[in-house]
Amino acid sequence: MKNYCLLMLFLALSQVFYAQNFEVSAEVRPRFEYRNGYKTLPVDSLDAAAFVSQRTRLNFDYEQTYFKTYLSIQDVRVWGDVPTLNTTDNNGLSVHEAWAELFLAPQFTLKLGRQEIVYDDQRIFGSVGWAQQGRSHDAVLAIYKPNAKHHFELGLALNATSESLTKTDYTLNNYKAFQYLWYHTAVNNVSLSFLVLNNGLTYYAAPQEEKVDYNQTIGTYLTFSENNVSAEASLYYQTGKIANRNLSAYNAAAQLNYSLTDNFITGVGAEYLSGTDMNTTSTDLKSFTPWFGTNHKFNGAMDYFYVGSHSNSVGLIDAFINLKYQKNKLKVGVTPHAFWSAATVVDASNKTVDDYLGTEIDLKVTYNWQKEVSFQVGYSQLFGTETLEVLKGGNHKATTNWGWAMVTVKPSLFKSSGNNN
Repeated sequence: MKNYCLLMLFLALSQVFYAQNFEVSAEVRPRFEYRNGYKTLPVDSLDAAAFVSQRTRLNFDYEQTYFKTYLSIQDVRVWGDVPTLNTTDNNGLSVHEAWAELFLAPQFTLKLGRQEIVYDDQRIFGSVGWAQQGRSHDAVLAIYKPNAKHHFELGLALNATSESLTKTDYTLNNYKAFQYLWYHTAVNNVSLSFLVLNNGLTYYAAPQEEKVDYNQTIGTYLTFSENNVSAEASLYYQTGKIANRNLSAYNAAAQLNYSLTDNFITGVGAEYLSGTDMNTTSTDLKSFTPWFGTNHKFNGAMDYFYVGSHSNSVGLIDAFINLKYQKNKLKVGVTPHAFWSAATVVDASNKTVDDYLGTEIDLKVTYNWQKEVSFQVGYSQLFGTETLEVLKGGNHKATTNWGWAMVTVKPSLFKSSGNNN
């Protein structure tokens, strides 16, 4: 791994003297967290967690007339996870992105390799930037822009555990394959996108028989802005099969914002993600899954829903208010959420319980000290219910909070622009 990274670094730096456009940039992002009921309700016998995690990235960006390449190497660690006299790291370096984009025609490009895939509000496809490791895909994208108003992207992915001479099972917690088409257009103050995703997941029909079931996500995302008013809405439907279960699920969301002054914005919104009744006798699945979205952005910052959990569950209804203040380099946001289950919840005695899950209040403060440096702090408090305890365990009466502080430094280390061929 060390030799590989040194070789890549040498090849990248060797382009400095010949590159038409070449940039080396970095990111250093340590974050302190205090977790007392983050993702799941506290347990009386367990103390809160406190730690510092860090993401470090080194990025190489090269572009010339016919193609562009990008390489992002990252290290993700927790302070103290190795001793001060360490010989090896727990995780080591990894490749977050490594792709090439070929400019085949003025209106058509082909992008191949490990890459982030981000569309619209990041509900279905997102970079998951909050997570220190982020998300990237091994995929090929065919991008067609016939004019300024129309934008088409076709994405294809096929995953395998390793090279092989015969068919082997794909056992990673990942999709086996996907194909999607995304279209975007904008007219005046209205922006509109359409997405069709065919997502293939493996499962075992018998102990030694692996199969792939495909589910489809079809939907649209719309935004509007004029004067002091902005709005966004989305609607998605999912069908197909997951692990030989028929799927029929949907997601609807809407948000309206109004700028009271140049510095203060207020807004209201709601989201509905369908779920499956806990006492159902049917094998059909009605739970919506935002497959590759930046789910930390939605449904409360404490990540109780759809961030590594809550899939194939009772769904969610989330009603929230946004209060945002911004002046010069300072941004302050407060977002209260109220949560309900979208499907029936039953307790251990199979008795139906109330669908109200609780309330969460999120506070976030950002100060952009310099162009390359920002400071952020946040605090969240959750007031859970007995129903949430049924779903998550723990003690809903215990104080449930989460605090964090983060520094992001993103310098441009070197940049050149020449006319060499």
